[in-house]
Amino acid sequence: MNLPLHLGWPGALEAGLIALLVGLLAFALFHAIGTRARWPHGHAIGWSSLVAVVVGAGIDAWHLFYMGVVKLESPVYARIALSKIHDPDGLGIRVLMEVIGALSGVALGWLLAERRRA
Repeated sequence: MNLPLHLGWPGALEAGLIALLVGLLAFALFHAIGTRARWPHGHAIGWSSLVAVVVGAGIDAWHLFYMGVVKLESPVYARIALSKIHDPDGLGIRVLMEVIGALSGVALGWLLAERRRA
């Protein structure tokens, strides 16, 4: 996403809230599909969790993986790789908050669906 997020903890919290909304929407979509297809709740929760994490934290998680795997032996290559990342100092905490936000959004969606059903 090309949203102007803050740096550090405020940016990580903003990214986590965006991922929470993605998790809610993903669960709503897969819950609707699962209800019509008569899936157990676990299928809707599992697929929505996977989609929410991939959409919510996908790019940042890829950058974190790439920085850990690729050998950046040249300062030029390191500078090029870091220039593509928004806030490279807070990348790890941002990925963590995005994953937590996405899974929390799915859990919140499930709780809301169960409360409405009961």
